[in-house]
Amino acid sequence: MSDFHADAFDHDAALQACARGDQQALQRLYEREHRYLFGVALRIVRQRQVAEDVLHDAFVSIWQRAASFDPARGAGRGWMFTVVRHAALNRMRSASREVSLDDDEVPSDGEGGLPAGDAMTDDPFVHRAMLGRLGDCLSALEPARRDCVLLAYVEGCSHGEIAERTRTPLGTVKAWIQRSLRALRECMG
Repeated sequence: MSDFHADAFDHDAALQACARGDQQALQRLYEREHRYLFGVALRIVRQRQVAEDVLHDAFVSIWQRAASFDPARGAGRGWMFTVVRHAALNRMRSASREVSLDDDEVPSDGEGGLPAGDAMTDDPFVHRAMLGRLGDCLSALEPARRDCVLLAYVEGCSHGEIAERTRTPLGTVKAWIQRSLRALRECMG
């Protein structure tokens, strides 16, 4: 059995154990998810060292905030991906403020890109296979709409950036994302 099956590991129970102070539960979560969560961070921050820092900070946050996880509001695995995504986006916001203060620190075009040959970064939608039930629900969406949702929530793109990247009118992108999120909520039940 592949270790990607959602039923093979109980993320919710592991997070609840973390909330009770079980460090082994955090270790199990890290061992199981760090590659995928690192991929999420790397897709957003685009620098390996920064992504490693984001992942570290995210796991500290997961440990500290595990008691705030509510299984009634969503899956534990999704909650962890959200923590990492927010940590990466916050790091990007911080970095953009720092860069604007000191333009000498702006990297050249050759720096900070995604490393070649890393399977987690070659395909921006590689996480589809890792998302379990959410992946099934995403698969039910029309490809263009699914891609808009993934660009927004996996890569952290704004609606304007998505419209530009997909060459789709901004209003259409916004409508697609809104309808797709509604469809995903219904599918996830």
